[in-house]
Amino acid sequence: MRFLPTLLGDAYRIESDPIEDERGRFERSFCVREFEAAGLHASFAQHSQSWSASKGTLRGMHFQNAPHGEIKLVRCLRGRIWDVIVDLRETSSTFGRWQAFELSSDNRDQLYVPEGFAHGFQTLCDDVEVGYMISTPYEPKAASGCRHNDPAFGISWPLPVAAISARDKGWPDYRFPV
Repeated sequence: MRFLPTLLGDAYRIESDPIEDERGRFERSFCVREFEAAGLHASFAQHSQSWSASKGTLRGMHFQNAPHGEIKLVRCLRGRIWDVIVDLRETSSTFGRWQAFELSSDNRDQLYVPEGFAHGFQTLCDDVEVGYMISTPYEPKAASGCRHNDPAFGISWPLPVAAISARDKGWPDYRFPV
């Protein structure tokens, strides 16, 4: 695996290093030793998957409040997504900035999302499945988010939103600390 730094501190795009032969391909999607050697969190208490039927579906922008903050390892298992992270760590030099990545079943890249980041994605085709490894179990009382179109961040999405949950549409405007 290759751990590639992103523009946002402590977030990484992870490329696999597949072995291919006449049978097909083999690759490691996770290895405790490699993650630890890269200085990354390597214990994931929850593994989840989402499935989206339609192109343009938007999920996010989600995070869990302290003390239930979570680290995510995200991979697109089928289809293509526009995966977006926002750094919400007030002490970070990249606080308030966002970055997007195309993850797909073709490129097999993963995104390591540190604690203190909001995360969401938009499907770029129909029939999309996304897998998540999450460092802490989901805690409903700590669940929070910010709107995909919040002017505080100005995130550019590639498609009109075709489907979004009422909860994700209704997050209040983000207020930067004064």
